[in-house]
Amino acid sequence: MKNAPDKFLSMIRSARRGRHKIYLGYCAGVGKTYQMLMEAHRLRDEENLDVVIGILETHGRDETEACRGSLEEIPRKKFSYRNIEITEMDVPSILKRRPQVVLVDELAHTNAPGSKNQKRYQDVEEILEAGIHVISTLNVQHLESLYEIVEKNTGVKVRERIPDWVITHADEVVNVDISVPDLLTRVRTGRVYPAERIETALTHFFKDSNLQQLRELTLRELAAQLDIKFRENAENSAAEESTNPDQVLVCLSSRSPNANALLRYGSRLAGRLNRNWYALYVQTFREDTTKIDAETQRYLSNTLSLARQVGATVFIFKSDQVVETILQFAKEHRVGHIVIGPSARKLSWWDRLFGKTTLLEKLTMDNHHFKIVVTENDVE
Repeated sequence: MKNAPDKFLSMIRSARRGRHKIYLGYCAGVGKTYQMLMEAHRLRDEENLDVVIGILETHGRDETEACRGSLEEIPRKKFSYRNIEITEMDVPSILKRRPQVVLVDELAHTNAPGSKNQKRYQDVEEILEAGIHVISTLNVQHLESLYEIVEKNTGVKVRERIPDWVITHADEVVNVDISVPDLLTRVRTGRVYPAERIETALTHFFKDSNLQQLRELTLRELAAQLDIKFRENAENSAAEESTNPDQVLVCLSSRSPNANALLRYGSRLAGRLNRNWYALYVQTFREDTTKIDAETQRYLSNTLSLARQVGATVFIFKSDQVVETILQFAKEHRVGHIVIGPSARKLSWWDRLFGKTTLLEKLTMDNHHFKIVVTENDVE
């Protein structure tokens, strides 16, 4: 672990905006918080940096509690919600205290009602903008683009999620990894959960197959992040950008049955290619807001909101020439990949007899320049 803190230390000393380092793991109990605390002690004791704890969730784990040691901790802010006292990270106090480095555990956490920001990663953005460096922790299943993949592979619906750009924009991502058998041993011996929760954990989330899948996802995510950084640092990146039209375009409709999966696929594809990506909704005359019902409007609004959340630049055009609009947009924005779902409309033999085609078929026939990716609900 020696080189990782040294790299982060060099970034700290050369930065104006705060630098962000994330300890990424595949599951609770792998040691993310412990490693974060170990680095904090090193930065404070060996490098003489001013390090404080912004928020720490030890979950009663003895090893983690012991590792906290004498690190200064900013007192939490207290909220009263439905007569229940809740505590959250006190961002104003951190900004007033102005340490050089602050530790923020469980980056995907949702803040209590009444907080300034809905999510903890938004608190971190405030801290970084103030020039304070942040070291945080995150489990891979909380990435927004992995929602369908995690649910398909593990059967778990992850409620707390963060946009992929949070990890993509991080200055350093460190994988905290232990073998699945070692993690299961930690669980069985009470080093992850108290005794009364062990059996439930082992029979539900902490199954060998689930953990293997999540570990693989984490390794794939780290590989993708390394590839992105490599591309960013390549000397010929500017020339490559000007000659290689590889931006990604996701096509949306007002009631696409798999819009969320499309967007998450587009996000991951753009991440692998290290390219910008767009979400395009072409509003036809019959889909004018005065003509569609409230439920459809709400569905569309949620879809476009998710598109922005997972990092897309959203465009809305009004036209009855949907295919022409998509292809013109792709040409003007140097798109290399068009992502679209299968046509929801099924044509009858009578329609076929009179030469009618689906939007996807027309797009495929009229396209001569772009790679079209057709996805299903369970895309990976």
